[in-house]
Amino acid sequence: MQHQDPNAASSSRQPDPHPPRRKRQRTNRRRPRPPTQRYPPLGPDDDRGYFEFYSHLGVHEEMLKDHVRTSTYRKAIMYHQASIEGKVVLDVGCGTGVLAIFCAQAGARKVYAVEACEFAGLVNTVVEENKLSDIIDVLHGRVEEVEIHEQVDVIVSEWMGYMLVFESMLASVIAARDRWLKQDGLILPSSALLYMAPITHPERYSETIDFWRDVHGIDMSVIRPYAKQCAFQDPCVETITPANILAWPHLVTCINCHTITIPELESFQTSFNMRSVRKAPLHGFAFWFDVDFTGSNQPTYSPIRSTQATSILVTPPTRTQPAPNWEQVQNIASTEAALEMLDLPLPPSGDGHNIPPPVLSTAPNEPSTHWEQTVLYFYDPVDVENNQVIEGTLTLSQNPTNKRFLNIRLDLILGGLILKKETTLR
Repeated sequence: MQHQDPNAASSSRQPDPHPPRRKRQRTNRRRPRPPTQRYPPLGPDDDRGYFEFYSHLGVHEEMLKDHVRTSTYRKAIMYHQASIEGKVVLDVGCGTGVLAIFCAQAGARKVYAVEACEFAGLVNTVVEENKLSDIIDVLHGRVEEVEIHEQVDVIVSEWMGYMLVFESMLASVIAARDRWLKQDGLILPSSALLYMAPITHPERYSETIDFWRDVHGIDMSVIRPYAKQCAFQDPCVETITPANILAWPHLVTCINCHTITIPELESFQTSFNMRSVRKAPLHGFAFWFDVDFTGSNQPTYSPIRSTQATSILVTPPTRTQPAPNWEQVQNIASTEAALEMLDLPLPPSGDGHNIPPPVLSTAPNEPSTHWEQTVLYFYDPVDVENNQVIEGTLTLSQNPTNKRFLNIRLDLILGGLILKKETTLR
């Protein structure tokens, strides 16, 4: 993600080339960091820790090296070249300026690249070196505070966080939309979908918890309760595989970037009812997201706004339907695959051909991204039978102490068993 800093020093100051230790060790063998390694405890309107983190070069290097992320944005910008050429573009939280430069390459007349972190000075230099100073204006400051003296035709931003809404950067995109976007303006990405699915992951549990039963021939089982707390108290950002999924994915929420309001970001709630596709221990729930670049407020084909498509995405098999195998689960794990299933019409591209707009997916059956998947683990697995109902409610809400953090509450009903999981993604 690319971000802004209200407390950044002069744009001539150079960012620290040595990144801090990550706020999450994002590997498929991740252990939570001690609290001292996270953002400092700040008030709800104090973003210093958040922006300081994004002032480190290594963070941006990781995002730029995420080929799926960066190349999909480039494809989306070129897909909408007819709507960008000769127009005014706003890049919210431009980071290193790569998206602003893509828009300039697509023929934009003017690009406003807003960045409040210390990168603003370096972005200016990059723009000058690429001979784009007459097109790209780098504005150092928060998008809520900078001034642009004209309306814009296009807003582009890479605002997605883990579990889609972590870090609440979408609020800045909304603020920019409400201040400057023309009535028929383009927003990239246009909409986003967050999914969840129950998972089984015995290997992860075994190597993290059962490891303590025999440590070089020494019984350390007494450590296992503490190991569970250390490993599974916080959300984990790691890579899972299709083999881990236990049920059809459930659509948690869909976000229309043209219409969503800032108050609507404060909380999301959903009730889920799924059926397991096989007998296995349930270890937790995985979350991933898709964003699409249709560019339209009301695309005719998007499963976000198609009643038929949405019902297929979120409705579990009925009692008369056989439990789906994983090949079927894969088919609904991403927006693009859902379109193929439904045979819905695709909008014409700029040259009149029916080419679907790009979709950026972080689903477990898609190429890996730096977002990976977010997993909520229970301290102990629960056995589920084939075709067993897995139901409950999920609530995601902004943390009252720091709105960048995401409070998560999961209430699960499994047969006669009731499980609760409350945690914070920080």
